[in-house]
Amino acid sequence: MWIERLVLTDFRNHERLSLTLDRRPVVLAGANGAGKTNVLEAVSLLTAGQGLRRAAYTDIARRAGTGAWSVAATVKTAAGRIDIGTGLAAEPGERSGRIVRINGETQSGSGALAEHVEMVWLTPAMDGLFMGPASERRRFLDRLVLCFDPAHALRAGQFERAMRQRNRLLEDGVRDPSRFAGLEMIMAATGVAIAAARAQAVAAIAAVIRQRRDRHPDSAFPWATLLLDGTLERDVARAAAVDVEDRYVRDLSEGRERDRAAGRTLTGPHRSDLLVGHGEKDMPAAASSTGEQKALLIGLVLAHAELIRARRGGPAPILLLDEVAAHLDERRRAALFAEILALGSQAWMTGTDQAAFASLLNDAQYLRVEDGRILAAA
Repeated sequence: MWIERLVLTDFRNHERLSLTLDRRPVVLAGANGAGKTNVLEAVSLLTAGQGLRRAAYTDIARRAGTGAWSVAATVKTAAGRIDIGTGLAAEPGERSGRIVRINGETQSGSGALAEHVEMVWLTPAMDGLFMGPASERRRFLDRLVLCFDPAHALRAGQFERAMRQRNRLLEDGVRDPSRFAGLEMIMAATGVAIAAARAQAVAAIAAVIRQRRDRHPDSAFPWATLLLDGTLERDVARAAAVDVEDRYVRDLSEGRERDRAAGRTLTGPHRSDLLVGHGEKDMPAAASSTGEQKALLIGLVLAHAELIRARRGGPAPILLLDEVAAHLDERRRAALFAEILALGSQAWMTGTDQAAFASLLNDAQYLRVEDGRILAAA
């Protein structure tokens, strides 16, 4: 799976950018603010979701432009070549949301892209994953789940909408049980499905981590332990889904006054956490050094990519690695590049110093980014 053509129009600081590529990894080098990460963000919008920055679509448009932006690409997949177009229109009467087209056919949303293009990314903002709020780890986990089930995001959206409506009823002082019953049934059905999908994903990636540990016991990227911490996740591991749904409906019904006092729903998949440990040292990832946390995170991302390749039956996902070499020593940089090449992924990597990627030699495509333009390739 790789991008052979990419065209950006009025995207961030790129007025017009056109690239023709082969399947090798891509290195984007240039000064801070040149537009390297903007290219990665554009690529990330070729799959489901809001992209690696999760930015409002109106904020993506070039400041001196019309308010519209577009990303167009030709992607080689196991099923053949596909053309993807996505963007925001500025003309009156056009759809106000993000437009997505696959081979010229307009889609109802970005979710359709998950069936065609898989991506895994790592950005500097994720460096605090183990120390930050549980919501960041849930988001990380839910992107992993998408490689199992593209409908996972749809169920998560349904759960969130039902929960917001229930919270609004609680805030408004509503006490009529009939007003809550339907919403709580939706929350139970979707919430249990979310928990079950997460449990399946964690078990699968844990198996890949064990394989990686056995294959490379001296890897530069330590192996991680994973544990889902959540009421529903624990329940689905020991009871039938229908029984867990019934129990969750009862919990929601009996907990209305408690939730009313708290101003939010206190039980459900939106409260779960992914607990990550440093396996070799048998300690929480949050207690590890900054360097160890970075290495653990890279190991998780590589395991995720391997899992996707296994489930796809061969094709590796596209990797987006923003400033990934900046805080790695020479040994870990070489190990990372070797893993990328072995995986067979078209990895897009950014950095201020092209020399940091020198060990890739002829195995990568080197592009220079300056002020929103590709000036030269070396």
